[in-house]
Amino acid sequence: MRTVKQVSADFSGQLSTIYDANEVNSLCIMVLENVVNISSAKIRAFPETEISTPDSERITHILTRLTTGEPIQYILGCAEFYGLTFKVNPSVLIPRPETEELVDWILSSVGSSQLAIGRFLDIGTGSGCIPISLKKNLTDAQVSAIDISPEALRTAKENAQLNKVDINFIQDDILNPTNHSLLTTYYSLIISNPPYVTLEDKKLMHRNVTDFEPHTALFVPEDDPLIFYKAIANFASTHLEKDGLLFFEFNESYGKEIVNILNDKQFTNIELRKDMNGKDRMVKAVYSRN
Repeated sequence: MRTVKQVSADFSGQLSTIYDANEVNSLCIMVLENVVNISSAKIRAFPETEISTPDSERITHILTRLTTGEPIQYILGCAEFYGLTFKVNPSVLIPRPETEELVDWILSSVGSSQLAIGRFLDIGTGSGCIPISLKKNLTDAQVSAIDISPEALRTAKENAQLNKVDINFIQDDILNPTNHSLLTTYYSLIISNPPYVTLEDKKLMHRNVTDFEPHTALFVPEDDPLIFYKAIANFASTHLEKDGLLFFEFNESYGKEIVNILNDKQFTNIELRKDMNGKDRMVKAVYSRN
């Protein structure tokens, strides 16, 4: 039977041209934890641990898929985000650590402000990781989430059930919204991590993103890369309660332009925040309704 050490050697041999050594090691440990159900500590301490034939065959199948660049989260069907487990598939983006930082900022902002925990809206929800994480931590909030993709919404609904929270999911297009309840409700907080990757950015991205994750959730027109920010800022300016909060995650290249968009819509207390890599990636603004 194969051993943990042999599996590790197979991963290094077949994935070294796609991922760096640390990534290969992380992938190997993740697969072994998931398939063999052993801890990372045991994987490191006992490399001669034998693996059953069925588990070995499954690992080989996973490794074959990994060699194509397919993300491990899609292969395993799940991803961790803000301490919760989410189902993921090619209809939704894989939740990112930078977005966890956005959720953390939202929670700390709500906790330190006079904002009533009222109605929240997440625009372009994908897997539902943002609204579900917020609802899990702010149980009194009434949380809604919209997405244009029915497939994404099906996954988001499954994730709400998985994490035992109640979210109002709405299928609509924020560029041309038509849903009556969406258009007639005022919110205390609006959040969005909309598409913001340009075709120029695409050239620098890893193929496990560009070849597998949903393009409608990633890419924007080269001639109007801020199309969603303009639309959402406009929507928020007519649908936020007085002193309501707006949060965006954005392309690091467009911080100044997004601040200008928010200024033009009379948002105040605009604050940019850097992510874990020191890049401007998030913004918070207040709408002081007259």
